[in-house]
Amino acid sequence: MEISTEVTTNIQMVDLQGQYKKIKKEVDAAILKVIENASFINGPEVKLFQQDLEKYLEVKHVIPCANGTDALQIALMALDLKPGDEVIAPAFTYVATAEVVELLKLKLVYVDVDPKTFNISTKAILKAITPKTKAIIPVHLYGQCADMETIMEIARENNLFVIEDAAQAIGSTYTFTDGKQCKAGTIGDIGCTSFFPSKNLGCFGDGGAMYTNNDQLALKLRLISNHGQSKKYCFDSIGVNSRMDTIQAAVLKIKLKHLEEYNTSRNEVAAYYDKAFAKHSNLITPLRNTKSTHVFHQYTLITKGLDRNGLMQHLQKRNIPSMIYYPTPMHLQKGYAHLGYKEGDFPHAEDLCTRVVSLPIHTEMDQLQLEYITQEVLNYCKN
Repeated sequence: MEISTEVTTNIQMVDLQGQYKKIKKEVDAAILKVIENASFINGPEVKLFQQDLEKYLEVKHVIPCANGTDALQIALMALDLKPGDEVIAPAFTYVATAEVVELLKLKLVYVDVDPKTFNISTKAILKAITPKTKAIIPVHLYGQCADMETIMEIARENNLFVIEDAAQAIGSTYTFTDGKQCKAGTIGDIGCTSFFPSKNLGCFGDGGAMYTNNDQLALKLRLISNHGQSKKYCFDSIGVNSRMDTIQAAVLKIKLKHLEEYNTSRNEVAAYYDKAFAKHSNLITPLRNTKSTHVFHQYTLITKGLDRNGLMQHLQKRNIPSMIYYPTPMHLQKGYAHLGYKEGDFPHAEDLCTRVVSLPIHTEMDQLQLEYITQEVLNYCKN
């Protein structure tokens, strides 16, 4: 297959420049307006973006903040948990999910994941609940929702809070058995997201948000994110400084209008990969949760009987990037050794860390790039 040099030297995991060029005129005008108004913190665009996102998600309250990690921390603070209270989270995730629990002196309880969907195992959750358990943090990994219907049933039966880490799944829709549909992050007590530039809905720096349908929780989240301040110089609670920059809100307001288009593009890329690798014995394509749509923040294969690192090196030599999300499970990270977990405690998470590999997926990919990437993956598998 003859592929031009331009194609083989311009493949990226995420093409933020290409995405920007398509909306450049709108974005530039919006940023310039903020600069001219000098309303850099909590300017009018923050409120407007908040309202647009509330409408898109069909959720009562969106509380913008400085980043996704802050969103998780503030959510936990709003629940009035006490040091030593147990919070259940998956061992296969990004560190942000775990570090906020530790920072607040809560007790982090890891559980294993479903080896097919990568999301938290509901059976593992049930086994981990103790009288000290107060909350569950399901992570909607790679772009599809965890089994939220079962998780919410478990939470109700055990009087637990649910904080959804929806940073990788904005726009994903979960369908309950009765036909009710909810967007990722709007099902539990509080949903949290990140607008890190590479996310499906990303800004031009850091940004995050929390969602809730609970009026009292919304009030607490707003207070905490702004120094615990109910009005100027009136501090009703202990808080943090986590406000969204107005420039980021202006960018996000524009990009939100394109989110469905972006997620459709990602699904088209995923479908191409699926078809190319469907019958290969060494590659397991992502399993779709039948109750959740997938927005493919990442396209992640599971290798089987294949040298994953060899595959990545083969691709790198041909100017094709690839990534491992995540190479070491959280319970085996040095910074979390004090929790007392050991190798073998969560076999699915540990196995996935040795076998997953993510391929380029973004809104600007074209047919020639996809042909080249899939052919080179298959070429390696033939060796």
